[in-house]
Amino acid sequence: MLVYLACIFAVGVPVMMTEIAFGRRGQGSPVDAIRRVVNESGRASAWSLVGWMAMLCGFMVLSFYVVVAGWSFSYLWKMLTGGLAGSSVDDMAAVFGANNANPLTLGFWSTLVTLLTMLIVGKGVQKGIEKSVSWMMPGLVIMLVVLIGFGMFSGGFGDAVSFLFSFNAGSLSSEGLLAALGHAFFTLSRLWGDSYYGSYLPKGASIGRTTVSVAVADTVVALMAGLAIFPVILPTV
Repeated sequence: MLVYLACIFAVGVPVMMTEIAFGRRGQGSPVDAIRRVVNESGRASAWSLVGWMAMLCGFMVLSFYVVVAGWSFSYLWKMLTGGLAGSSVDDMAAVFGANNANPLTLGFWSTLVTLLTMLIVGKGVQKGIEKSVSWMMPGLVIMLVVLIGFGMFSGGFGDAVSFLFSFNAGSLSSEGLLAALGHAFFTLSRLWGDSYYGSYLPKGASIGRTTVSVAVADTVVALMAGLAIFPVILPTV
């Protein structure tokens, strides 16, 4: 966790600042923004492929997220209808396995998530994404606070804090460092084409302050998620 936090601010933040700068300079999608910057700087046109790579990366991540979000919708429905009545880890594993064994069920929920995403994105950045996030993110924070409160009285909160934040230099490895770096890029959505949002940043706004505020907010939510999940999981391991 500590290495991950270091990667966030040592690598993730500078890369994010660069992407936002590209977006504000190019005033367009990743493909258009990078192409315009490349043309203005007189560089080889092959550099424009970076924009297409970002779009491809975003598509691949979307293909992953619609499945995971579909799981969430499926579990919400199961919870409301009593399908998550099991009390043991084995019971939950059985529900997970049965859910994934049914391609029609997975396809239905993933398709529903895709259609809802298309509906929101189709309305544009301000009327679609910004308006939706204005109530989705506060709702997420409220849920995390409630789950953290539950975790504090579950008996495993102290172990979770120790597990997340204890530092043992002897346990560091190249694999761990690479995992922390990859997770830093993942949580900040780096290299996925987010430079597009930089085109909406006002000319007088500071890219540095904007980037740091986003990184801090993202990291706080990630830490809250860890404090909500691990107090429940660790006692069962």
